[in-house]
Amino acid sequence: MRFAFAGDRDIAVWTLEYLLAAGHRPEALLLRAASKASHGDRLAKLCGHLPAERVFHGKSFRREPALTALRELELDFIVGVHFPYIVPPEVLEIPRHGVLNLHPAYLPYNRGWHTPSWAILDGTPIGATLHFMDAGIDTGRIVAQRELDVRPGDTADALYRRVKRLELEVLKDAWPDLAAGNITRTAQDPDAGSAHVREDLLDPEFRRIDLDASTTGGDLLRKLRAHTTSDPAEAAFFEQDGKRYRVRVEIEEED
Repeated sequence: MRFAFAGDRDIAVWTLEYLLAAGHRPEALLLRAASKASHGDRLAKLCGHLPAERVFHGKSFRREPALTALRELELDFIVGVHFPYIVPPEVLEIPRHGVLNLHPAYLPYNRGWHTPSWAILDGTPIGATLHFMDAGIDTGRIVAQRELDVRPGDTADALYRRVKRLELEVLKDAWPDLAAGNITRTAQDPDAGSAHVREDLLDPEFRRIDLDASTTGGDLLRKLRAHTTSDPAEAAFFEQDGKRYRVRVEIEEED
């Protein structure tokens, strides 16, 4: 099987390590721009067998000469793992079977960004999904998925870390069939689920805690859990005496 790998973050490293251990080496590597990549160097090191002309950074994969180079590789798949760029139609059509995407959500719920936060806030299902990309955002046909229970003590950060581990398991479960050409494609209901862009969670009015507003303990706790991500800048906050105070929570279950 011939494939290119596109990704970033620790989950991409784990996935690529699994594929290499299973004897599957990518024919090309697509990386996030070096200035923004968290694990680009590690992924590049794992793909030391590739010549420099088969390693594409940032959005260069969308343009020539990358398009021609990818077409000439006669790929079966492009495998995307937390790859942050929109993949245009001219790239989607290159692999014989399509472009796969590993997404930290139980599609069709929480297409797009900050999936653990919205699962906590909206009470929607959360999990991991391997699906084919199409022209929409996380709307393509599903190959495999598994759901994960949200625990009362989960912050968005804690839930995200658990979801990433589940993503790896979903890919491991599906990969032998994909490698053998036994491909499942289940269409999503276009009228079901939910979707969010990055700015939805970052809206200051959405993150603000009104100290004078009436609320329930459960609603306030959900807000704080959902805004406790790996990035303190995404935290909920309140303002008093002309100063802003970020609020993040740490929750532990008692023995």
